[in-house]
Amino acid sequence: MTPAKWVRVWNERLPDVPLTLVPVAPADADELLRSGGVDAGLVRLPVDRTVLSAIPLYTETTVVVVPKDHLVTAADEVGVADLADEIVLHPLDDTLGWEELPGRPARERPATTADAVELVAAGIGVLAVPQSLARLHHRRDLTYRPLTDVPQSGVVLSWPEDATTDLVEEFIGIIRGRTVNSTRGRGPAAAQTTEKRGATKGSPRKGAQRKPASAKPASGKTGKSASGKSASGRTGKPTPGRTARRAGGGPQAKRGKPRRRS
Repeated sequence: MTPAKWVRVWNERLPDVPLTLVPVAPADADELLRSGGVDAGLVRLPVDRTVLSAIPLYTETTVVVVPKDHLVTAADEVGVADLADEIVLHPLDDTLGWEELPGRPARERPATTADAVELVAAGIGVLAVPQSLARLHHRRDLTYRPLTDVPQSGVVLSWPEDATTDLVEEFIGIIRGRTVNSTRGRGPAAAQTTEKRGATKGSPRKGAQRKPASAKPASGKTGKSASGKSASGRTGKPTPGRTARRAGGGPQAKRGKPRRRS
């Protein structure tokens, strides 16, 4: 699983409520949820639906892990028939639930998927796993290809049915992509925490002032400021030294230099 995005959103919305991730082996996840050791889990199917609630998230692609120089690497995907002559390893912590394993069985089953990957690197056989496990146990000398017509692994969010708290509902909402303003499925405690943080975040800073709205002139009239200037920036009176009209309507004569008397 790669829950980094969901954890980041949780920390943004509920910074005062820590969210701790606990890595768990697939075989131990069911018991940990039942006992209340965790509030919710991102686990693989199947889960006991008589005790646990579950929301489907996605179905993983199954891949076959092989050495980089293996023949099947020439294809973009591999079918079951392509593994007929291969030893297919079947670890005890297998998550696919095979009814019939493809290829030829190994003499012994590896204890874990990690052990099986080591055997693939040693040239003992190949391994079919969900794609995320192939990435988790990545090695430079190994690669993988999608495997068709085989079981796939379904991933769900699961939690004890009798422990559906407000915070669990909040986590469900985050995983389902609900926005911070969505109230659907949110408990009152989680909603109150988010609203309180939003109110604090939106309050004005100390000493900050809002800019006044720009004044508009009255309809059809030109507004003047306190200094007497109009919207154009000129005063309402004629400026000395500029041409102005007399009361009689004629232009005012320009003054010249006085003539000398002879």
